Amino acid sequence: MSAAIPAVLLPYQAEALKLSASHDLYVCEKSRRTGLTYGFAADAVLTAAPPGRAGMDFFYIAYNLDMTREFIDYAGTFAKLFNEAASEPAEFLFDDGSDEGIKAFRIDFPSGHSIVALSSKPRSLRGKQGKVLIDEAAFHDNLDELLKAALALLMWGGRVVVISTHDGADNPFNALIEDIRAGKRAGVVHRVTLRDALEQGLYRRICLVTGKAWSPEAEAEWEAKLRKTYGDAAEEELDVIPARGSGTYLARATILAAMRPELTVVRLRCPDGFERETDAYRQDFVREWLEEHVRPLIDQFDRNRRSFFGQDFARTGDVSPLAFGQHDAQMVLLARFILEMRNTPFREQEFAANWVLDRLPLFSAGKMDARGNGSALAEAMQQRWGFDRIEAVQATDKTYLAFMPLLRAAIEDRTMLIPHDEGTLEDLRMIKLVRGVPKIPDRSVMSKADGAKGQRHGDNAIALMHLRAAADADTGPFDFLSTGPRQSTPDLMISHRGFGTVAGRSDIAGF
Repeated sequence: MSAAIPAVLLPYQAEALKLSASHDLYVCEKSRRTGLTYGFAADAVLTAAPPGRAGMDFFYIAYNLDMTREFIDYAGTFAKLFNEAASEPAEFLFDDGSDEGIKAFRIDFPSGHSIVALSSKPRSLRGKQGKVLIDEAAFHDNLDELLKAALALLMWGGRVVVISTHDGADNPFNALIEDIRAGKRAGVVHRVTLRDALEQGLYRRICLVTGKAWSPEAEAEWEAKLRKTYGDAAEEELDVIPARGSGTYLARATILAAMRPELTVVRLRCPDGFERETDAYRQDFVREWLEEHVRPLIDQFDRNRRSFFGQDFARTGDVSPLAFGQHDAQMVLLARFILEMRNTPFREQEFAANWVLDRLPLFSAGKMDARGNGSALAEAMQQRWGFDRIEAVQATDKTYLAFMPLLRAAIEDRTMLIPHDEGTLEDLRMIKLVRGVPKIPDRSVMSKADGAKGQRHGDNAIALMHLRAAADADTGPFDFLSTGPRQSTPDLMISHRGFGTVAGRSDIAGF
């Protein structure tokens, strides 16, 4: 029996076309020679062939003429493969408004639409309408102006595709990616590394086309040879890491500008051997501490605004923080306080989190660290408060790429204000670009920022990252009617410490 015929496009190529069809602006940061341009040649035919409103013109823009010729040849091949009637690829002089015009290539369809491949000049797109692909965008001489011209096509239903390998961290292409990830610009970013492409069949396809036999050993040898060829440039060219894009993620001055003294950090440090005490003793200890140190902070929350929290988990060594916040009237996110816990047993961490959430006004959403032992606490909180309100977050590169740019943008723009605190400053300064991903490096550091020597591992940075992401959660409106603050005595408390006490509560006080 003959082998099954493989799909024309590899999974990441098909995903690229799908994303570009569902977003007005699609941006792909990619490895060299992964066939993204080839895949979009198929998309060009599928875009231009349909008649009327079902189709539109497709413009391919490259920085040299050889790339335009190669693309139009690919498109001609796909037109035949799809059995679409079309003219043969032809060279012509594209009218860009200048006296000379631009040498370009085109394929015309009976639909009245065309595929046009031309070199990079912003004025080329004036007065045009359709779908635009800017290929190897990082290497265009005037990308900002070209993007401005291309994005004008969106007004009448066009779409813009921008694909490229990187050419430095300060390049306008990388700036475009960072703006989208930070939420400053609408669009979607798709990342395709050489490893992604290989896992999805790139080398198998190379073997199929060249007639070579595929094997895991042959693929590994091919990748190693390719990386050796690129040498020091392999990270940028193959792993999609912009050059010079390593080091500190947030400047000290930027962080300090977003810090406010009225926002605070409170620290619970349980004594050594605390886990050996009875359940009742431990709970009394934590409850009394929360009443003294945390309740006054909760009382400062606006009772008519939604509340959010973010968390990073640790049991021993590092800090286990909970960051709580609200938006103010100008929609600035205030991290009203961070509760840091050290040497705090699992049950007491759960008790403290529930104690605070029970008292927060209009608690709406939270994100919790679900790595390792943190998964049990996150699951318990989800069961108590609902899986729609609390998300258990796995710390992956994709998570950091989705959430860290939002945190940085909020701090830089001061649309998020944070406690003026040395430990929090240290934690935020620990965020580094590691192979193009903003994250906390694996190594903890010793610090006296919280008044006693102990480990820190960017803990408050992660809690604030989760708080910032939780504040974006769309959990729906809350219907409520406030009757004002209760005038009763404090909450019922049964204490097992000392001789034991019981505090009563009258629900009719104030009448």
